[in-house]
Amino acid sequence: MTDMSPHRFLNPDDWTPPRGYANGVVSEGRMLFTGGLVGWNAEQKFERTDLVGQFEQVLENIVAVLECGGARPEHLVRLTWYITDRDEYLANTRELGAVYRRILGRHFPAMAVVQVVALMEEAAKIEIEATAVIPHA
Repeated sequence: MTDMSPHRFLNPDDWTPPRGYANGVVSEGRMLFTGGLVGWNAEQKFERTDLVGQFEQVLENIVAVLECGGARPEHLVRLTWYITDRDEYLANTRELGAVYRRILGRHFPAMAVVQVVALMEEAAKIEIEATAVIPHA
């Protein structure tokens, strides 16, 4: 672990470095897990129907849950994204990246993006589970 981060991001020396995610993370501390969060507001209403708008709300929701547990975005060690439309995702990667960096910064934990047939909330286009590790004091 470095003095700058409570985590050590893993990438074998002979692998091409990943862009926008880590292949693995080693961390020590108190663990925080979110449920699958979707892009609705605090009243459970979808204000946006597009993927980028819902993604923005999901990240804001993640930050709110992290704050409840005494964590910050830099404590994230894993994100698992469930999306309903791979083509919409691929068509919006630049915008998704900009939203990500604005809300979570340049902290890129281990991530997976999975296309699913549908999510439990019919209007949802994306659902994200997050794991954070809060370093010991």
